[in-house]
Amino acid sequence: MASTVWRVGVACFHRATDVTGRISRPTSRLRFSTSSFALAERLFTKKHEWILMDKEEGTVGITDYAQKALGDIVFAQLPDPGNEVTKGVECGALESVKAASEIYSPVTGTVIEKNVAAEEKPQLINKSCYKDGWLYKVHLSDPSELDALMKEKGYDDFVKALQDEDH
Repeated sequence: MASTVWRVGVACFHRATDVTGRISRPTSRLRFSTSSFALAERLFTKKHEWILMDKEEGTVGITDYAQKALGDIVFAQLPDPGNEVTKGVECGALESVKAASEIYSPVTGTVIEKNVAAEEKPQLINKSCYKDGWLYKVHLSDPSELDALMKEKGYDDFVKALQDEDH
């Protein structure tokens, strides 16, 4: 028996099917379940980096606000796997046609992977800063550091306040 899975927000819906693909149970018997993946929440820094956690490993990137402020990114220098990064300390750099910007780590830990595709084609960061344009993955040394980061609503309010100051 196979299972079809739909992800809708934080919910997963499962429907059992037999080998031919026919639904073996009526659709009114859908089961609702959640997983840590579905409940994962992106957290943000005041320097416009984000981290998305999966257990004790986090994927780090820059926000849409940051990539728009930079403009067309033409160069990315990302931390190498095995490097130690420290919360709030520079660990890489991005350069655009308009400006250069340092990348600050949102957490302390060890880099386990860098996005080689984003380093080779930095425009990925502009096109998809929350998906394909992530920067690096890190194994956290101190997960309690996440408590100091902003949730999406807090970050949105922070950015709105910055934009209000500019006008």
